[in-house]
Amino acid sequence: MQRINLKINGQHFHLLATEHETLAHLVREKAGLTGTKIGCEEGSCGACTVLVDGKAVLSCITPALRCEGSEVTTIEALAKDGKLHRLQELFVEKGAIQCGFCTPGMVLTALSLAPSLVRGADASALTRKVKEGLSGNLCRCTGYKKIIEAVADYVKEISAGDGSEFPSFKPAHEIKGGVGTPRPYIEAEKKVRGAAEYADDIVLKNSLHCRFLRSKYPHALIEDVDVSEAIQLQGVHYIATGPEIPGKFGVLPISQDETAMAVEKVRYVGEIVAAVAADTEDIATEACRLIRVKYRPIKEFLTIEDSLNDAGGNERIHDFGKFNNNIHKKAELRFGDQQQGIKEAEYTSKMSFEFEGLSHGFTEPHAATAYWDENGLTIITATQVPHYLHRALAKVMEVPLSRVRVIKPYLGGGFGGKSDPFPHEIIVAHLSRKTGRPVRMRLSREEVFLTNHGRHPSKMTVEMGISGDGTMKVLDAGIAIDGGAYGSFGVVTSYYNGVLLQAPYKLDNFGFRTYRVYTNKPQCGAMRGHGAVNSRFAVESLIDDLALKVKMDPCELRLKNFLDSNTLTVGQYRITSNGSRESLQKVMELSGWKERIGKLKKGRGLGVACGFFISGSALPIIWNELPQSVVHLKLDFDGRVLVTSGSSDIGQGSDTMLAIIVSEVLGIGMDKIFVLAADTLLTPVDFGSYSSRVTFMAGNAAKDAALNLKTEIIAALVKKHNVPPPELNFSDDRVFTNDKNLDLSWMEAVEILTAKRGAVSVSGKYISPKLGGDFKGAGAGLSPSYSFGACIAEVDVDLETGYVKVIDIWGAHDCGKALNPLAVEGQLEGSWHMGTGQAVSEQMKYYKGMLLNNNFLEYKIPTSLDTPDIHASIIETMDPEGPFGAKEAGEGAIHPVIPAIANAIFNATGVRITRLPVSAEDVLAKMKENLPAE
Repeated sequence: MQRINLKINGQHFHLLATEHETLAHLVREKAGLTGTKIGCEEGSCGACTVLVDGKAVLSCITPALRCEGSEVTTIEALAKDGKLHRLQELFVEKGAIQCGFCTPGMVLTALSLAPSLVRGADASALTRKVKEGLSGNLCRCTGYKKIIEAVADYVKEISAGDGSEFPSFKPAHEIKGGVGTPRPYIEAEKKVRGAAEYADDIVLKNSLHCRFLRSKYPHALIEDVDVSEAIQLQGVHYIATGPEIPGKFGVLPISQDETAMAVEKVRYVGEIVAAVAADTEDIATEACRLIRVKYRPIKEFLTIEDSLNDAGGNERIHDFGKFNNNIHKKAELRFGDQQQGIKEAEYTSKMSFEFEGLSHGFTEPHAATAYWDENGLTIITATQVPHYLHRALAKVMEVPLSRVRVIKPYLGGGFGGKSDPFPHEIIVAHLSRKTGRPVRMRLSREEVFLTNHGRHPSKMTVEMGISGDGTMKVLDAGIAIDGGAYGSFGVVTSYYNGVLLQAPYKLDNFGFRTYRVYTNKPQCGAMRGHGAVNSRFAVESLIDDLALKVKMDPCELRLKNFLDSNTLTVGQYRITSNGSRESLQKVMELSGWKERIGKLKKGRGLGVACGFFISGSALPIIWNELPQSVVHLKLDFDGRVLVTSGSSDIGQGSDTMLAIIVSEVLGIGMDKIFVLAADTLLTPVDFGSYSSRVTFMAGNAAKDAALNLKTEIIAALVKKHNVPPPELNFSDDRVFTNDKNLDLSWMEAVEILTAKRGAVSVSGKYISPKLGGDFKGAGAGLSPSYSFGACIAEVDVDLETGYVKVIDIWGAHDCGKALNPLAVEGQLEGSWHMGTGQAVSEQMKYYKGMLLNNNFLEYKIPTSLDTPDIHASIIETMDPEGPFGAKEAGEGAIHPVIPAIANAIFNATGVRITRLPVSAEDVLAKMKENLPAE
């Protein structure tokens, strides 16, 4: 230990630091300034950025001792006298904040960057320089567009004057207007100040630290685990191994095949074998090194083909199933005769596709703290679905549901990757019970990659047929997906790969077969656009090929075959509102499709694709008669409406959405609403944030609750003033009759309601109507409403190297009604950015079961410099059952962008992309194949 003297945010600190201690650790753990985030611990994400003597540095790789005598500025120092810095204000105003985990680092990088930007440069040059300057900071949520706009506007403002007078800033709660008014998230200011607490920011006194020992083999029997030396290390309090927690769990009741730690054998490289609770993280890490595990490696199954085939005399990954292979699930549905349909079609196209697996890439690593007290178990954790974790903990810990509490703090992104119950959450609960102290943990970025639950690697062969006039006649798909070592959402994924192909086009002859296999790799699960992203790519590629064969414009072929509104698909999906046509027409217009298609120079191309997605599953994962979403409202004498919901805001803005709906129904400002969410003790049940369900389902529950509260107020006013209920209006913080003979302020109405009664509490709920057919598998993909959309992409392909650069994306998405257009735009831009990554750069690469690129340096998420210009259009079709007409906007937009890019590559080069991500080598090789023989 050495003493270090430095100033942090103007305050002198005299601290002890170890030789290898980072500045990030010192700032967070010793100065208590948790606005500085740790996302990677290798300087590759930028979340840890602080200023040292005015210059941006990556504090997670900066030795603290190097900062002797320096002045360190963290995000907490920017706001002065309760007023945000102008750059922070612009981040809020522009909607540049979603999950907010990257925001502190992004703001400080931008602040350091701004003075160096060329003043007086034109807008495009300034944008380019901002993109370059921010390229070391990753954002997975926003697609960077609004961040770049905020920084560029700040530079313009400081270039125009001395900075003493900036435009006035209006806090989010002061913005007037309800449904349809663009507004920042209600918590945006807290996030931009660095004051929002994420799971790893919450430190309970007397906490122990947990670290994990992980398997180095993909498939091996565990013959012995020797902890005798490790347990003797000073500061170690407990070491747990798999047999102590044998209970199996999983997000799906029909596929619970996972234990918290390996029991008897390991099934992938990185599976947890033992866990240590110790006084410090360093001691726990050292103890893990001292644990001796004796393995007996056995035959591993690393590919889809390996696992589809008979295992012979080798031990399978799991010892259940009818056959001697590693197939987890076979899903098959047939409507019509596909073989006959292919024979009768005038034009057919058949292709095989291959897709690498993907990581969600959220910037906040998994983190959790668990403790036990007189009320049972409490866990504070980064989860998308507190309800499912609540059930899993009760089951595995063998305690009643009433003795478990799950709290979700602010969450740094999820995209499906924090939907499951996870081993680390169960382990820290177990260690806390054993030690009698709180136990906390945060995964390293490598561990996040190993925990995975990302998009399945897939192989598929798909065939389509059309008539001579371009009418789609038949679609048949054979699909195999690599699920990794455990089930996760895999049974659902198996169906979604097929069933979600029956729209947005009318198809009467449709079938698919999907196999999901276990392999000795980290498990796969749900990721944005769950299940249908890869198969949608295949179908949209085939449609483009068929358009070429039938000599039709690819857009016109799609327009000819769209489903109508208020119709049923062949698999009995009920389509209500449908903005497919409007979406495609909008992107055609904005991209200049008709004027430009086929007229660009060689190497430059346009491509188009369409998609659709569910607005939440109509059927619950856990079969019961609970509503899919419940919202409670409480109104007391102070006039504030407390909204409680079990839904999880993971950066998509659901807390703000709930407040908007309640505000709209009651006619009150957002300043009179407080949202409390995702605490299983204090909030009612909601099935969580996945499958794009929250706006539709929790939103409807909030509207129902607000209407119930409105009824209570009306009843009280009718009793007091004898006015006809239809005459009462709620608007602008007042309640009044049509003739204004009764005109009350909100507080006067509240006083009448609560007189001789006290606080009034009401409940609202959403239950999906009964939908679908009665055949096996009919429930897969059923939703009370579906979103629709389209994308056109423009690419530039280097004809000498095959390198693909995505130039522009024009996207349009039918979200029913944009309750908050600023948030909807952000969701769409983020989806198209993520899809661009899958198209051109992102993949998880393995060698003998070992993940090779388990970091943000080698897993290539597009940076601000890699991201194309994105042009978002919101299409509003006013869904008849959505809250104020709204439906999903968080996942469905990703489906069309990936095939649009691939189709643009074909338009540019004549090369059909059948493997993702696109590689320059593949494009170049196929271009050479297409050259005429000499």
